[in-house]
Amino acid sequence: MAKRIVVVGAGPAGVFAAIEAKRTDPVAEVTLLSDEGCEPYEKPPLSKGVLTGKSLPEHAPTAGRNGIAAHDVLLECGACCTAIDRAARAVVTSSGRRFSYDALILAPGSINRELPQWPVAMPRVHYLRTEKEARSLKSELAPGKRLLIIGGGLIGLEVAASAAVLGVKTTVLEVGARILARVCDEETGTFVAETHRRHGVDLHTGEMIDEVRPHDAGIDVTTKSGKSFTADVVVVGAGVKPNIALAAAAGLETDDGILVDEHCRTSDPAIFACGDAVRFPGPAGPIRLENWRHAQDHGTIAGRNAAGVVETYKSLPSFWSEQYDLYIQGVGWPAAQPRTRVHRTVEGGRPLVFELDQGMIAYAMGINVQRDIAAARRLIERKVRIDAAALADPSRPLAAMLG
Repeated sequence: MAKRIVVVGAGPAGVFAAIEAKRTDPVAEVTLLSDEGCEPYEKPPLSKGVLTGKSLPEHAPTAGRNGIAAHDVLLECGACCTAIDRAARAVVTSSGRRFSYDALILAPGSINRELPQWPVAMPRVHYLRTEKEARSLKSELAPGKRLLIIGGGLIGLEVAASAAVLGVKTTVLEVGARILARVCDEETGTFVAETHRRHGVDLHTGEMIDEVRPHDAGIDVTTKSGKSFTADVVVVGAGVKPNIALAAAAGLETDDGILVDEHCRTSDPAIFACGDAVRFPGPAGPIRLENWRHAQDHGTIAGRNAAGVVETYKSLPSFWSEQYDLYIQGVGWPAAQPRTRVHRTVEGGRPLVFELDQGMIAYAMGINVQRDIAAARRLIERKVRIDAAALADPSRPLAAMLG
C-alpha cells in the first residue's frame, strides 16, 4: 500500500517538503493542504514587485511554472486545518474533511504580530503577509498619499522603498535606536538609512507611539517624544510570531515554535515540522529562523525524512532583501555579541562586514556584493582560518582565500 504523506501549509517550506517527499518516494500519495485559494506563490515579491505593479503573485509560483501538480502532488486549496487526530493519524479541516496520513509534515509558517494600537480591522491599517493583503495595500498607494510605516525592519523598509518609488510620501517610525538593529551592524544600517532618505523617506528612530486618533480624513499619530504625524495609510511591520496553535492543540512539544530534532521530527515520531514555525537544533542551542532559504532547505529535509530517509538538517542560514538598487545579503550564524567584527569597503563605498569566531568567518553581510557573499559562504562552510587584516583589505579577493 502506498505511503500517505500529508503536508499542512503551502509556504515555501510546505511546497518543498511535498515535492521532496514525492521525489524521494515516487509511489507515495502526497497531499498539500493550503488555507489559501490559489496555487502556492513566492512571498518576497509581495513587498516589492507586487506593490509597485511590476508583478503579480501568480507570476511567481513556488513550485515552478507548471505548479505543484506537475510534481504529482495533490493540492487542496481552502483547506484550513483545525485539528490533528494523532491517535487515528488524520488531519481535520474546518469543513469537516479528514485527511489520513502515515507521515504528517507541519509547515504552518508565521503570522503577523498584531499591535493593540493597530488592530487588523482598523480602516486604513495594513499588515503584509499574504497576496490578499498585498493587493489591498497596493490599491491604497498612490502618488501624494501619506504612508506611515510602523517598524524599521526588513519588511517595513521594503514597503517604504516600493512606496517611495511610487511617489508616496513615506514616513517610518522605529522604536529602536536605529533601523535594522536585528539584521546588521550600525555602519551598514546607516548606509541603508541614508539611501532611504535620499529617496525622500522620512525616518525617525527611538519613537514610541503614544496616541492614535482615526478620523474621516486619515489617522493622526503622536509619539512619546511629542512628534505628530497624519497618515492616509498605515503599514504595521512589527514582525511575526510562529503559528503553533495547531501543533500545541495536538499536544506536540512547543516553545516559541514547534520543537523538532535535527531530522525535523517532532515529539510525535509520525509528525515532522519545518520552516518559520519551527525551533530546531542550532550551533548554540534551539533556534528559529524566518527566511526563504531556511524554509526551502528545511522543508526539503523534512520531506525526504517523512518519506523514509534519515538526513540531518545542517544548511547555513542566509537572507536577502531588495530596496531600491540595494541587494542586501547575509550568510552564516551571527553572534549576539561578536568578538571580532571586520569591515571591508568595496568599490563605490559598498559595505561588507564579517564576524569572526576563533579565526574563522561566522557571519558575513554586505550590500551589492553578491560574489563576495558567495565566497564568504564557502569560507564559512569549509571553516577556513583567515587573517582579519586580509579580510579588511579590498584588494585581497575572497575567492583566493579558499585555497
